[in-house]
Amino acid sequence: MYQDKTLKCKDCGNDFVFTAGEQEFYASKGFENEPQRCKDCRAARKNAVKGAREMFPAVCAACGKECQVPFKPTEGKAVYCSECFAANKNA
Repeated sequence: MYQDKTLKCKDCGNDFVFTAGEQEFYASKGFENEPQRCKDCRAARKNAVKGAREMFPAVCAACGKECQVPFKPTEGKAVYCSECFAANKNA
C-alpha cells in the first residue's frame, strides 16, 4: 500500500526518504502531513528548542569507570555507567 518517497528537507535542502514504514506509522497516529525536515534537521531543531542536557561526572559503582550522567549523583547511592546500567537492567 505504501511506497518509499523521496522528499526535500525545508531546512538543509537535502533529499531524504520517507519510508513506507514511516508512512504507515504516521497514518496510524492520524498525522496527515508528511515530514518537512530530514532526521538530522528534526533532531537539531528538537535539541535547539529543548536545550542541551546538563551532565554530571560520576564513577560507576560496578566497573569503576568515570562516566557522565544526566542527574546530580546523590552521595551514598550507586551510579552506573550506561553499559553496566544496561547489563543490570537486562539481568
